[in-house]
Amino acid sequence: MRDVCGRPEPPLTQSLPGLPAGTLAIAPDPDGLSTADAARRLKEGGANAIADVRPHPLRRAAGKLWAPVPWMLEAAILLQLGLGDYVGAGIVLLLLLFNAALGLFQEGRAQATVDALKSRLALVATVRRDGGWTTVPAAGLVAGDVIKLSLGAVVAADVTLTSGSLLLDQSMLTGESAATEAGAGARAFAGALVRRGEAVAEVVATGERTKFGRTAELVRTAKVESSQQKTVLRVVRNLVLFNGGVTILLGAYSLSVSMPLSEMVPLLLVAILSSIPVALPSMFTLAAAVGARALSSRGVLPTSLSAVDEAAGIDILCSDKTGTLTRNELAVMSVHAMPPYDEAHVLALAALASADGGQDPVDTAILRASQGKPVTDLPLRVTFIPFDPAVKRAEATLRDKNGAVSQVLKGAFTTITSLIKPCASAAPIVDEMEASGFRVLAVATGAPDTLTLAGLIALSDPPRDDSAALVTELHELGVRTVMVTGDARKTAETVAASVGIQGSVWATTPMPGYQDVESYSIFAGVLPEDKYQLVKALQQRGHIVGMCGDGANDAPALRQAQMGIAVSTATDVAKSAAGAVLTEAGLGGIVALVREGRITFQRILTYTLRSIVHKIVQVLFLAAGLLLTGHAILTPTLMVLMMVTGDFLAMSSSTDNVRPSPHPNIWRIRNLTIAGIALGIVDLIFCVACLAVAKFVLGLDTNALRTVAVVTLVFSGQAVFYVARERQHLWSSRPGRWLVVSSVVDLTIISTLAIGGVLMTAVPFEVVAALLAAAVVLAIVLDTLKQTLFRHLMIA
Repeated sequence: MRDVCGRPEPPLTQSLPGLPAGTLAIAPDPDGLSTADAARRLKEGGANAIADVRPHPLRRAAGKLWAPVPWMLEAAILLQLGLGDYVGAGIVLLLLLFNAALGLFQEGRAQATVDALKSRLALVATVRRDGGWTTVPAAGLVAGDVIKLSLGAVVAADVTLTSGSLLLDQSMLTGESAATEAGAGARAFAGALVRRGEAVAEVVATGERTKFGRTAELVRTAKVESSQQKTVLRVVRNLVLFNGGVTILLGAYSLSVSMPLSEMVPLLLVAILSSIPVALPSMFTLAAAVGARALSSRGVLPTSLSAVDEAAGIDILCSDKTGTLTRNELAVMSVHAMPPYDEAHVLALAALASADGGQDPVDTAILRASQGKPVTDLPLRVTFIPFDPAVKRAEATLRDKNGAVSQVLKGAFTTITSLIKPCASAAPIVDEMEASGFRVLAVATGAPDTLTLAGLIALSDPPRDDSAALVTELHELGVRTVMVTGDARKTAETVAASVGIQGSVWATTPMPGYQDVESYSIFAGVLPEDKYQLVKALQQRGHIVGMCGDGANDAPALRQAQMGIAVSTATDVAKSAAGAVLTEAGLGGIVALVREGRITFQRILTYTLRSIVHKIVQVLFLAAGLLLTGHAILTPTLMVLMMVTGDFLAMSSSTDNVRPSPHPNIWRIRNLTIAGIALGIVDLIFCVACLAVAKFVLGLDTNALRTVAVVTLVFSGQAVFYVARERQHLWSSRPGRWLVVSSVVDLTIISTLAIGGVLMTAVPFEVVAALLAAAVVLAIVLDTLKQTLFRHLMIA
């Protein structure tokens, strides 16, 4: 056998700390370990816990200052300090720290969410030490310890049973929905739940050496670069290449005309500042935070902010079956009664041979079903023997109202039929039920020497009530759902058909090559590393992958996927690995997550396009102004002013009223840059025209022209903003309230400063009003051009 990382499973007895390598542990001492021996092994082997690896807070803070956008701001700060512009350097420093603080704050809130969701797999364990039973923290268990397992307990480490028998629910670890019987010599894994029985076991692996711990190893190594990171890098790269080239030309031209160094350095500083999309990282963070807040009211809790905008691009959702598409609980699916019995009596007889109030999933399912079909003429139960894995049946002795005694047996079909009169008609029915992926129980009753078959009960883990609707809704949104399960092929096909997943089945391990992985819709009999490899293979094919699961076996795939989703009943490790956790029962939150992700994407797209256009226009306008006037038409102070009033106020688009796309969204930065350049050329012509009129028609001096340049850039920036926010005509939807407020504040501040002559030379009110009217005309022209651009460049 192999573990979740593809390595051979360790033997049931393994080398213990303190023993030579390769030496097998001897049979456990019935008195258990001594306290001193346990302490020594704990010191050598480490605690029975999974290390929680997270970066140091200082490293996280430094990371926020070590990226393309911070580099550009830091370079600008150094230049300003060199020029003696301490106020300007201080303002840019505040912008830099604001970006970093906002990211750290939101990430801190996300980490706090993860910490709140975490819980121990098993807090305490009953262990034999120094010849007596005692209770110790689960973290204190060591290999060689003898522990006791009983009903309701969570297995605290990987163990080998030495006596007794258990019914173990290991679905959260293996993905198999059916609980398994375990007797002496069987292996049980950390995290399994004891549904029935009692046993003594020897600990054979603890901490990261357990099966659960090796799954955690995959979780730590799983990593995918977020779309946010790639988008910011590509936008900055394109702007640096384009605007950097223009800045170099500006420097060369300045040298060619012998511009004084006192003018050239501020010119180059303005060129650098105008190239920085200073608030772009903050916009991603803020828009995602707004989306996360909206999702929290709809039963979805993002544990990382990048998960919100990642949800916009999902085109394939890999969904675990057990506990995700299904309820992870057995239910009676059908009953076939044998004459003279009916379904209600078959269920009632089976209920009499079931433990009331226990945790056996089979008994619980039968009792629940029998309560829905009550019977009044039942005999009384005199004695009851619970299910015994040694004989594979449960039985009860009954007495009717006349005092007649009878028996009822419940168990596996082959076991029961070996004890009763032959029933030839039952075998084909059983074959049909098993072919549908059901677990079949037989119920027999009668006098002890004349038992007859009363009926057959088919059990299965049924789909959630909303699973089929989820698959349909996601299909309408352009998202294909793929089932991934550790269960057998027949069971997987049955559940897939019931929820509307259609397509070919892959039922062997390992996964198919990445070239063929798209050909299948159902993957059965998979291991945890198979789910992980499946997600990676789909990503290699260019898909944005969502993974929905609930168990520790799903955690590596949840972490590797661009969008990991843990259902409300998921284990703590699954919740920690996922990017979003559903806090309410059902799967409706997945659709909400996709839609809110697409809304967030549209808001960020608006800001990104506006930034590309504005940054390109600013540096080209600087070059055009230099040619027209022979001077820099913007000063570092004016540039910083526009960054504060423009870039940061434009972040109000994080709350804008937008429509989600009907199809998955992906970042087409190349197309977005082309659109930005095309719109920017028109905007640049407008800005240069306004500056030329101010110089040659109105005869304004250089300082007044600088004021005109600032007002023109701000007004045209607002025109671009409203054109970029709507994929159709700019009047097709009502802008958000805060977006309108930010626009009014931006226009008011700049107009007041320009007319009043604060921080710049005053210009007449009429000039400002004329520029505002011209910007309205510019918006209409840009909107017309936008329709053609967006259609051809597939920007939606």
